[in-house]
Amino acid sequence: QVQLVESGGGLVQAGGSLRLSCVASGSFFSINVMSWYRQAPGEQRELVARITSSGTTYYTDYPADSVKGRFTIFRDNAKNTVYLQMNNLKPEDTAVYYCNALSTYGIAYWGQGTQVTVSS
Repeated sequence: QVQLVESGGGLVQAGGSLRLSCVASGSFFSINVMSWYRQAPGEQRELVARITSSGTTYYTDYPADSVKGRFTIFRDNAKNTVYLQMNNLKPEDTAVYYCNALSTYGIAYWGQGTQVTVSS
């Protein structure tokens, strides 16, 4: 079992920055990929970025280049933590952000989510 706890969300003005954190506890050794998803009101949950255990990263390109160059995902394996650094935030980034961990056994775990609100 893996437990995920997100933090770092809040209210920020457009152009501002936030850093989200996701601390994993439990069988962290079994985790292969960690990701950040977001879900805006009335929308489906969507992938924002992911990072593998070896450090390979992927950022969503839908809508085109929506987060590339603004968001950075990185992890600290010693702290069992994955981060999402979000710069130059836009109102359309407003959503609940969820941490996801995928184990080598194909089991997905989710955090409770953290609200990010960007005002114009």
